[in-house]
Amino acid sequence: MQFSIKKLLPHVLVLLGFIIISLAYFNPVLKGKAIYQHDIVQYIGMSKQQKDFKAETGEETYWTNSAFGGMPTYQLGARYPHNYVKKLDSALRFLPRPADYLFLYLLSFYFFLLVLKVDLKLAALGALAFGFSTYLIIILGVGHNSKAHAIAYMPLVLSGILLVFQKRYIIGFLLTTVAMGLELVANHFQMTYYLMFLVIVLGIAYFIDAYRKQMLPHYFKSIGVLVVAVILSIALNATNFLATNEYVKESKRGKSELTINPDGTPKEVTDGLDREYITQYSYGILETFNLFIPRFTGGGNAENVGKESATYEAYRKLGATTTQAAQEAKRAPTYWGKQPIVEAPAYVGAVILFLFVFALLLVKGRLKWWLLGGTILSLLLSYGKNLGFLTDFFIDYVPLYNKFRAVSSFQVILELCIPALAIFGLVRLFNDFEQKEDKLNALKYSTIITGGIALVFLLFKSSLFDFVGVNDGFYRQNYGQDFVDALKTDRKSIFTQDTIRTLVLVLLSAGVIYFFLKEKLKEKWLIVAFAALILFDLVGVDRRYVNNDDFVSGAKMSKPFQASDVDKYILNDKSHYRVYDLISGPSKPSYYHNSLNGYNAAELRRYSEVYNFYVTQNNINVLNMLNTKYIVAQDEKGNPFPYENESANGNAWFVKSLEEVNTADAEIKALDSLDSANKAIFMKPLFSKSNLKSSYKVDSLATIKLTEVKPNYLKYKSNNTKDGFAVFSEIYYPKGWKTFINGKETNHIRVNYILRGMQIPAGNHTIEFKFDPDVVKTGIKISLASSILLGLLVIGGLFYEFKRKDE
Repeated sequence: MQFSIKKLLPHVLVLLGFIIISLAYFNPVLKGKAIYQHDIVQYIGMSKQQKDFKAETGEETYWTNSAFGGMPTYQLGARYPHNYVKKLDSALRFLPRPADYLFLYLLSFYFFLLVLKVDLKLAALGALAFGFSTYLIIILGVGHNSKAHAIAYMPLVLSGILLVFQKRYIIGFLLTTVAMGLELVANHFQMTYYLMFLVIVLGIAYFIDAYRKQMLPHYFKSIGVLVVAVILSIALNATNFLATNEYVKESKRGKSELTINPDGTPKEVTDGLDREYITQYSYGILETFNLFIPRFTGGGNAENVGKESATYEAYRKLGATTTQAAQEAKRAPTYWGKQPIVEAPAYVGAVILFLFVFALLLVKGRLKWWLLGGTILSLLLSYGKNLGFLTDFFIDYVPLYNKFRAVSSFQVILELCIPALAIFGLVRLFNDFEQKEDKLNALKYSTIITGGIALVFLLFKSSLFDFVGVNDGFYRQNYGQDFVDALKTDRKSIFTQDTIRTLVLVLLSAGVIYFFLKEKLKEKWLIVAFAALILFDLVGVDRRYVNNDDFVSGAKMSKPFQASDVDKYILNDKSHYRVYDLISGPSKPSYYHNSLNGYNAAELRRYSEVYNFYVTQNNINVLNMLNTKYIVAQDEKGNPFPYENESANGNAWFVKSLEEVNTADAEIKALDSLDSANKAIFMKPLFSKSNLKSSYKVDSLATIKLTEVKPNYLKYKSNNTKDGFAVFSEIYYPKGWKTFINGKETNHIRVNYILRGMQIPAGNHTIEFKFDPDVVKTGIKISLASSILLGLLVIGGLFYEFKRKDE
């Protein structure tokens, strides 16, 4: 026992160090402050209704009416019973946000390197290099929490896989299951999908190695163990997995039935996202050097160039006051890469890239090849449309590739691979089996390569680059050529500053290794030196973009929106209606009202299409059928004003006629001039067996009124002397909504492209809509059974391992 504690103590100290470092970087959390994250603010607006409902009733709703007219909450933080992996995840993220994610980065990568049998001091060093990689910090600053969450567990998943290949089948199986379960809990399937590519590269490298060593039986046994682990991890998250799989088919990431665009031009037919949308954020090939020189292409879209800059002087010449010019100089558009918007460069680090090149020259074997292969694949696919033949191939032929956008984020894989291989360069440096001459040669060539690149850029920047950005035409048109010239001057200036910085760091790193090889520096001091260099390098760049200035009071983040006079006026209306807000931003309307607005990358496809075709064009017919009672716009003085739409159709109404159409194109085009108060359209191929009539007589005294409203429940009272057909101004979703007339379950159909319709017999009736998705019930059962199974396997596996060690 004493031996075990003594062996464990250094790791405990390392973890305590990670906690201190995480809290130190995000130290305002210790004062109760919260980092202002744009995407999280939007999420808060979108999810308020479901959270309020949970607080009031103790019940989870899987539908919200507050955004996009109505949608499932599966991608809005829905909580599912018996997800015990989620509870484990919450326990691991015990630090205040976002320090919890930084801690996860460090912890997961540290464990990954330990599994690769790296000494704990070097493993801790590698964890720092990974955790403070600029991209990983930047995404915390803007609120891409689920992305950070998924990235943090990637090294842990790899750890389990490697343990299995190391013939530690039981521990490897258990760790892979739990780690993959945690990866899926993060609910960022794009990152998990990208991880799959790295695992495939790893698998190929291990297959080649197993073939050469005649160990194929062990290889295929390992694959079998890992397949079972992944299946079990999916089962642990069955509810979320099944619900998401069901929802994605109805979201804009699923296949569209339309063959036309809003302007009438032919639309690319695809079963996923539009090609242009997928590749909108494509990493420029020249931007590759941002990994090595932080502001190689100007940094982000809003860099602080200071009062001494040419941009500041340009603003002054344009008539800005000193205060105005100083403010504008803090957000100068110095970025001149290929992407439309960039918050900050994806900087891996000059020190780490120097060690990476050093490792390429010194490290041998399958580890080098799968880490290098992952790096290259990641980089090539991040180029997107800038390497069109490869990207087009993946979009057209690789399953699921067209479900995700922003291909530049594929670089998360190289963010993992580069520091891992860099640390192995130091492992080989300390290895007595390596010839000293080989180490000196590796040092010489890595210094020449990395230092030489920086020196060439420094000396020949004016002839190599034009420093022209994709938006410079806009600035030229609005501010003049002198302003653009000032921007180019500042771009050259920060390029020079950061290139010199990189060159100095390369030479310092080379010097540290040189003194070690000349036995002027001991191993422990080399590690200390590189820890200082890496932290100085990465944290110095990180703090440019994410620092204490980004924190606000906790109260401001928990309640980021303040009700305006317009909001208060609308809220006085206690009826059930929708609001279309043209000026308040994407998700503030959802915070206070049932809104047509919203902020989510996977809204319902049909609603998104109607929104793009008609809502953005303020088409009154469509706004009426969506029961849009208030339209918030500017009045003649430019102030927000709530225009009341008296022609809104209301919550439900009887129509006089139904019209069949044969295609989705015809269905959506018909909305343009549809008299939705009297007529509804439906698509024949879907609903031809619904026994519908083409016309109905509407009694002048017929009524249908909404009497009870919850996010997941609607109750109506109808009174009609004749059989009728009612249209409900609620968004149609094919799974989960169950309909009842007088307590007896019946069916409803989709009409008007996105709404619900139902044939109602003559008489007085109670109509109910209940959102009670079967997919959630099924998932809960699978998750519970899988959790019990995993618990038994953990107990049995640990008992076996301890018994084996004792023997």
